[in-house]
This record gives sequence, structure tokens and C-alpha cells, in this order.
Amino acid sequence: MSRALVARVVIAGFAMLGGALPASAQRASTDTSTSVFDVGGVHVILRRNAANDVVAANLYLLGGNQQSTPQTAGTEPLLLWASERGTKHYSRDALTSKMAALGSTIIVEPRDDWTVFGFRGTRDTFDSTWAILADRLMAPTLAPADVEFIRAQVLSGVRQRNDSPDDLVQGLADSLLFAGQPYAMPATGDANSLSSITVADLQKYRATQMVTSRMLLVVVGNIERARLEKLILPTLGTLPRGNYKWTPPPNPVVRPADAIFVQRALPTNYILGYYPGPRSTGSDYQALRIATSVLSGRLFTEIRVRRNLTYDVSAPFVERAISSGGLYVTTVYPDSVLGIMRREIARMQTTLLDPENLNVIVQQFITEYYLNNETDAEQANQIARAELYRGDYRLAGQFVDQLRAVTPEQIRDASRKYMKGMHFAYVGDSTKVSRQLITTF
Repeated sequence: MSRALVARVVIAGFAMLGGALPASAQRASTDTSTSVFDVGGVHVILRRNAANDVVAANLYLLGGNQQSTPQTAGTEPLLLWASERGTKHYSRDALTSKMAALGSTIIVEPRDDWTVFGFRGTRDTFDSTWAILADRLMAPTLAPADVEFIRAQVLSGVRQRNDSPDDLVQGLADSLLFAGQPYAMPATGDANSLSSITVADLQKYRATQMVTSRMLLVVVGNIERARLEKLILPTLGTLPRGNYKWTPPPNPVVRPADAIFVQRALPTNYILGYYPGPRSTGSDYQALRIATSVLSGRLFTEIRVRRNLTYDVSAPFVERAISSGGLYVTTVYPDSVLGIMRREIARMQTTLLDPENLNVIVQQFITEYYLNNETDAEQANQIARAELYRGDYRLAGQFVDQLRAVTPEQIRDASRKYMKGMHFAYVGDSTKVSRQLITTF
């Protein structure tokens, strides 16, 4: 799924809030099913769930794009992907057969604020799967032929990303809004950076950046603390502590609205514009989340249902340490659609939402939240977001109350404050759009 599509799913409303690393690495919890502790320098949050034997273990390697430069972007995910080709204790064939026998799945998910390296398994296979995960992180062989094999696969995916108008317009819009900032880089790297990363670069990165101060481990499932500690101590617990401290990236530089155009012969035109939103600690974070959802619904009604000018339109809300909102559409009538979008934004900024309608929208958010919270993997992600973005995993439990507390006035005010200074990317026939119109949002 493209990042643009992910953003449009997020507006359904089910993610956590924002902030910084906790001041204390260890604290008492009022949630009796969850324990917070350090093991060998690794910060651990364990949510014990004895309802079934499925376990999700997510190791969050903090920093994300802040770990990279335009020349080195993609180093961490390339390293982790290459580790599946062999480690100190497991050959490539042994890894393949062992994982098949265990029935577990190891994941690598690069994100703008961190990289998730984790697994999904069961209580019975947890110890064996952990041993493989730890060996892949700590002792990958990184044979040149294996690195080149993975590099070719990743580069193929990057080229496909550039061939997809949706993915291309997403990358361009992000790079325009966050020009010169970490979020402007793709978390997986681009063709230039991935082509230049050497085996020596990967080995150096593993030796210098795999430190426990960069690690947050969240485990959700039927696993006891003592068992987890016993597994961590001789593995990740032996890594250097380092001196990493998680901090969100700097705010994007405020610049006038602008646009970038890519001429493509396509049956429709792809338009995505972003504006900077509040930090995840901001008091209007949830108000803007709801405002984008309201705007998305209105755009769908006006542009698709009533006028049939598109098959896909939305107002995405992108959740990161620094949020962003935007406008997305695919259409053969860009000027007409952009005119409607401007009118609907003005409506958001000048009128109050009916309280009954607001209540319906909030209930939809809450329903999505509970549905997504049914899986151990999503619970782990929500815990991590609250811990890293707000400094306390327990704040995840306040999501529903915070949504219910948002008022129509706050939605209007957030729309006024943030829905402006749009940075658009346009892929398609650029002769069909008025440049004066698209650059004055």
C-alpha cells in the first residue's frame, strides 16, 4: 500500500498521540496487566495478555529518518533485510527452514520516526524466534553476494514506487513540505542512496548504531516478565548502551504555498498537497485529526457523489511526531476540483460543525480504535506511540476521552490555523491545471 493510501486510511482515526521519551526509564504502573522495566539497558513495556497464545514483539529502533542523510537513507532497513540471508549462528538455509518450522514471522517496517524490527509468533515458539531475531540484529553475516541480492530487490521496489503515480505524488508532496528536513527523505531510501551504500557501511552502522539507548521493546501476549528478561539479558542486553536520546525532528520551515509538476501521459491526474500540522503534543492535535475527517467526508460528497469528478478524494491526516494534513484527488478536471476544495476549506474555517454530526464522527473513530486494538500487534504500536510521542504508554488509554472532548469551536479554529500554505505535487497533464490556482491555497 502506498504512503498516500496509508494516510487516507489513518483519517478513519485510530492512532496514538505525540511527545518525547519519558524522563524516567522505569516507573510504577497503575495498569496491573502492563509492566515497564529495563533489562541490560533495553527499555521494555510488557503487556501480559493470557487470553490466547499469540505474541507480538516489536523492537523500535528510534530515530527513523533522523538517522540518515540523503546519501545514507535506507541504511538501517537494508541492513535488517540483508540479515535474513544469514547470521553468525544460522545459515541462510537454516534460517528459512527454522522460521518455517516455527511458523513465526519476522517483520521489518521502516517508518519516519523509527524502524520496527519484530515478530509475530506463539508462546511455545517465542524463545526460539527471539534467538533468531536477536542474532539477525546482532550478528548478520552480510556476505557481499547476499547484500547485493537484497539491494536488487529493494531497488526494484523503489523503481516500482516511482512508476506508481500514487506513490510518486506522495513522495514529492512530502519532500516539498519538509524540504531540508528528515521527513523529506523516504524511510527506505532512494535509488541514489541505496546504490551507494557499501557492505562496510552496513557493518559500521551495525557496530555503532545498534545500541540499547535507541531501543524500545514492546511485547504483547502471554509471556511472563521473568521469561522475557532471561531472553534479553544474554542477547540485546550485551549490546553497548550508547548515548542516544529520542527527540522529534525540527518543525518544517514555513514557506509560501507552492507546487511541483511531473508531466505524465495518464488517464487521470494525481494531486496531493500537504500543510504542516501541530506536533503530537499539541493541544489541537485531535481537533485537526477530526477536522480532516470532516473535510474528507465533505469532499467525497461534493466531488464524487454529487459531481462525479473523481473516483478517489480525501483530506488525509498524517500522524508523525510532527503531523501534517492535506488534500488528495485523482481527476481529469483539476481546476473544477480545486475550486470545490477551496470552498470546502473556507466552510471548515468559518462555520461550526453540528454537535450531533460531530458525535457521529467521534463514534466512528472510537469504533475503529477498538477494532484495531483487538490484535496484539496493533496494541504494541499504540503503546509505543503513546510512550514515544507523549512520554507515557498509559496515555494511550486517554484517546477516546480526548476525542470526545473536542468541540466544534476547536475544529473550526484548527482549520483556520493549519489548513493553509499548501504544498502540492501534481502528476499528470500539467496543462489541465491553473498554476495560479494550485499555488494560492
